[in-house]
Amino acid sequence: MPGVNRKNTAPERAAAPLLDDIAKQIIEQLQQDGRMPYSTIGKIVGLSEAAVRQRVQRLSDAGVIQIVAVTDPMQVGLFRQAMIAINVDGPLEPVADALAGMDGIDYVVVCAGRFDILCEAICSDDASLLELVSTRIRAIPGVRKAETLVYLKLRKQSYQWGTR
Repeated sequence: MPGVNRKNTAPERAAAPLLDDIAKQIIEQLQQDGRMPYSTIGKIVGLSEAAVRQRVQRLSDAGVIQIVAVTDPMQVGLFRQAMIAINVDGPLEPVADALAGMDGIDYVVVCAGRFDILCEAICSDDASLLELVSTRIRAIPGVRKAETLVYLKLRKQSYQWGTR
């Protein structure tokens, strides 16, 4: 979640395509090292470099994978991170869409339970977070409540859940 630019996330899809064992192995290798050469992956999975390149392109085009550089926000000057839990009066999608379009918000999810929407903010400092929450998020029509959970220390961040 922190450090990943999800602003250009692909639109919702009806269902994820079925992945064969080779595609799953390719994904697992890329999750270990997103810069691993296709020739190395090919040797591991039993395909040519060209075949791996084509499969990676198809997985990327289908929105199954996205290969990005994940930064440490602190090292690029973004010193305040927070999860913002939002309750909405009325339809959720317009609020989620408005949040997804905001600079400073890198993650938006519509959820069930105590809150309707969770979003993650990554800001340069407390003043930027205050401005984001008080003047932009709370101004979205339909936002009833926004509870801000400030991150104090990141203990684990992993994107290696495999393909199960």
